[in-house]
Amino acid sequence: MTTPAESVGDSVAEIPETTPIPVAEHIAVVAAEGRKFAEAARRGPWDAQVSGCPGWDLRELVRHLSEIHLWAAANVAQRPGAKLDLDDRAELIEPWPDLALFWPEDDDLIDHYLRTNANLVRVLESAPPDLDVPTFVPAPSPLAMWARRQAHETSVHRFDAESATGSATGFDPEFAADGVSELLYGFYEDVSRPEGREIPLDGDATMHFHAGDTDDHWFLTIGRRSIRRADASQPVDLTVTGTASDLYLSLWNRGDDSTISAAGDRQLLDTWHTYTGLRWDLA
Repeated sequence: MTTPAESVGDSVAEIPETTPIPVAEHIAVVAAEGRKFAEAARRGPWDAQVSGCPGWDLRELVRHLSEIHLWAAANVAQRPGAKLDLDDRAELIEPWPDLALFWPEDDDLIDHYLRTNANLVRVLESAPPDLDVPTFVPAPSPLAMWARRQAHETSVHRFDAESATGSATGFDPEFAADGVSELLYGFYEDVSRPEGREIPLDGDATMHFHAGDTDDHWFLTIGRRSIRRADASQPVDLTVTGTASDLYLSLWNRGDDSTISAAGDRQLLDTWHTYTGLRWDLA
């Protein structure tokens, strides 16, 4: 077991949060990454397998992101039928009847995706800063949450589409660090695991993630029934180091971890990949 002082220096407990990315920049990412996603998807073929989403092909990936964009736009615009629980496609027909086409023919599918992406961007850009709608990840404001979540949703799936149809490219370091923060300190800051979904650990274990290019640090403790944010001053069992982009991909279970280093109990990283992946009902 190592301590933070041994692995990253005595000042680690004083390191601040990653600098928030402005809402407008997240919205710009939704648009830009959406275009890259469409470009990658056009390379096809439709039956290309998506390694980051086991069991999916490219067609299913494009359909999924179109649907997620419709669902997010409906929630931000407070359209009738919008709800956080995405379990019925019929719920999207009322708020977006001109876009909720399940599904266009293959020849029209990518253009349809681009329309759902443009619709989401318009909705986010026109939303008031004091937007008051439900959210599911901590953020400075509801608008900030939805813009950030859709920016990272689109970006990770852009990587998926590129991986399935050609060479994949990474991410801007600051944006990737923002994505790591959203995942570790948003989705996983304090989570209780339900019965039947326990993590096979004998006790609590703490992981430290360090992005060398941005010098950001994150600490997380996992146990059989919980995942929670850890204090930077406590001992750690595993320190994972890499660029922000490589950590971002690793933590979202993309790639083979060949570009990151792990000091300590490497099995903890394998446990993370196996037992803590986020999955949506329709994902």
